[in-house]
Amino acid sequence: MGFFDKLRGEFIDIIEWTDDSRDTMVYRFERHDNEIKMGAKLIVRESQMAVFINKGKLADIFEPGDYTLETDNLPILSTLQGWKHGFHSPFKAEVYFVNARRFTDLKWGTKNPITLRDPEFGPVRIRAFGTYAIRVSDSEKFIKEIVGTDGHFTTDEITDQLRNLIISRFADIVGEAKIPVLDMAANYNELGDFISGKIHDDFLAYGIDITKMLVENISLPPAVEEVLDKRTSMGIVGNLNQYTQFQAATAMEKAAENDGMAGGGMGMGMGFAMANQMGQSMNQQPSSAPQSSASQSSVPQSTPPPLPQQKSYHVAIDGQSKGPLPVNQLQALVDSGSMTRDSLVWTGGMADWQKASEVDGVKSLFSAMPPPLPPQ
Repeated sequence: MGFFDKLRGEFIDIIEWTDDSRDTMVYRFERHDNEIKMGAKLIVRESQMAVFINKGKLADIFEPGDYTLETDNLPILSTLQGWKHGFHSPFKAEVYFVNARRFTDLKWGTKNPITLRDPEFGPVRIRAFGTYAIRVSDSEKFIKEIVGTDGHFTTDEITDQLRNLIISRFADIVGEAKIPVLDMAANYNELGDFISGKIHDDFLAYGIDITKMLVENISLPPAVEEVLDKRTSMGIVGNLNQYTQFQAATAMEKAAENDGMAGGGMGMGMGFAMANQMGQSMNQQPSSAPQSSASQSSVPQSTPPPLPQQKSYHVAIDGQSKGPLPVNQLQALVDSGSMTRDSLVWTGGMADWQKASEVDGVKSLFSAMPPPLPPQ
């Protein structure tokens, strides 16, 4: 090997990075102290950014493309190197390739339950988890704030910090929004977009943009879920009387299928007992009005309830008030002619005396009597 061949072997002619991993965010180009030849090729592929750093200072940044490195397209590095005029000698610089593609399916979740005040259940504890996606939006800020001198930076090195940031903001946002727990399950997409908008600026401070935030599940403590399941079961059962009848009919069918003398006798006895219970349930008429604890008792009453009282009225006869008189006594006055349609009556709840023919509870007493004859 000649002297010039050896000299050319110490120079870098092509700078590029091909990566098949799914988690590398920043990769430092390995040059093993070799100098970069002026006029070398720089290949920056799609979803990549190339960042040159000289003596610890960030210099030039290249977007996707094919470049020939010269002093003209290295203005900042030329200034740092002190190249006042065109310079064609090799130079040393660190080259970092930043992966600008979207990193998806990153996990987040609450390690400990979050306590919230729910308008329906009161104070409750919830857990939540989901996924999110990010990409590097500002290469300079990302290297300065996060990467530093790390030559192979992966998503595992920052996901813990981002997850803690998401959980912290999630607890504040959900607590301030005062969204009922039962409504969260029906609004996972809206909740994810809302949280993403709230933490967007926090991620940008690291040079990262959060492109998607998904809430996959929000769960309650097991004790609360058990009570909620019971409430749901009661709603599904609906009419308890009909449910009891259905259960009794099913039990009778199973008892009838039991073979053998002993089994048949036992099944018959159970059938009669259940039929009796079923008949009692069917005879009970459901009432829409709320019942008192005394009326709900299954113990039969020994005495009949009191008869309903008739409504009484005062009636004006010969300029004097008579009464209060029940309706049956008013009927006797009507039959005798002492009380006519024009007679004035009054009872509790009426603002003033009214004609008997205008009062609902009295005018029916005149239905059997003919109206007065028309004037001649």
